[in-house]
Amino acid sequence: MQPKSLLISLLSASCVGAQSLTSVLQGNSDLSTLTSTLQKFPSLLQSLGSASNITILAPTNEAFNALFATPAGMAAQNDDGLLQAVLQYHVINGTYPASSIPSSGAFVPTLLTNSSYTNVTGGQRVEGISQNGNVTFFSGGKATSNVTQADVKFDGGIIHVINAVLTVPANITSTAQASGLSTLASALTQTNLLNTVNVLPDITVFAPTNQAFAAINSTIAMLSTQQLASVLEYHVINGTVAYSTTLMDGETVPTLNGATVKITLANGGVKVNQATVTIADVLVANGVVHVIDGVLQPNSSSSMSNGTTPGGPSSSPMPAPGSDATKPQSAAVAAFVGACALWLAYYL
Repeated sequence: MQPKSLLISLLSASCVGAQSLTSVLQGNSDLSTLTSTLQKFPSLLQSLGSASNITILAPTNEAFNALFATPAGMAAQNDDGLLQAVLQYHVINGTYPASSIPSSGAFVPTLLTNSSYTNVTGGQRVEGISQNGNVTFFSGGKATSNVTQADVKFDGGIIHVINAVLTVPANITSTAQASGLSTLASALTQTNLLNTVNVLPDITVFAPTNQAFAAINSTIAMLSTQQLASVLEYHVINGTVAYSTTLMDGETVPTLNGATVKITLANGGVKVNQATVTIADVLVANGVVHVIDGVLQPNSSSSMSNGTTPGGPSSSPMPAPGSDATKPQSAAVAAFVGACALWLAYYL
């Protein structure tokens, strides 16, 4: 082959191999709703088209249809701010092929940084977990989105096609109310801590269940508002989003109260002082919530239950992150998933 012909062949092969984001999306008929939705935001589409080292979680037409069939979803189509936030939440900083998602879970940053919807440094996170060759992403309210087609390549990175639109995490108050943690929500209101936990950036909240509060109802009834506030502040880590994958056995972590809590990893479970984490990694607008089975007691390594006796209600330890048992199965988790239907209404 002559040099000139060889050069033309190489250039042609290069052009054929180059796949822009737009051409890849338009080439998949099952992503036409995503394509048309992105086209409503030319600057975002242009930014994504010129970006490099990103991963896009691409909901199918059916996934968008399921969302837009709800009253809140229909209203969201007329709210450009919310709709753009939803799209940004589907773009991950970094290239993550399916093979790189660990079974223990990974919390990866997205392009959602709009302070109207998130207050997590570096962008709101989404959790990816690989199980038996399948990849699932967890978003706000423990909503699940399964990857149905992985590793679709384009110039700027890869695309994973998913079967459900991600849920933008709501604030702590809305999440607590929607998930059945009504006693915690009421206590935060009573102590004027509601706004604090909703607006503080980068926080971790250990959220006792209603049953945990009920077990020490007589003790709580004797507390002043200031004392109750101190107890609640002991359940908040300020300035650190402590996802389960970052917790270390034996570490002590300072709380908003000023005292520290001790983390213990044993038998595949997680304990905070003596309270057991029963539901881990509930993503909220400004951090993460871990549901626990006991009320933590300041100035003690114990949790409070049955009056003043240390120790939370009996419960099985939280399974190791990424195990099948950490997936939504209990009524409490089902309530968290129910919050997914409310997140749009919260932001509208």
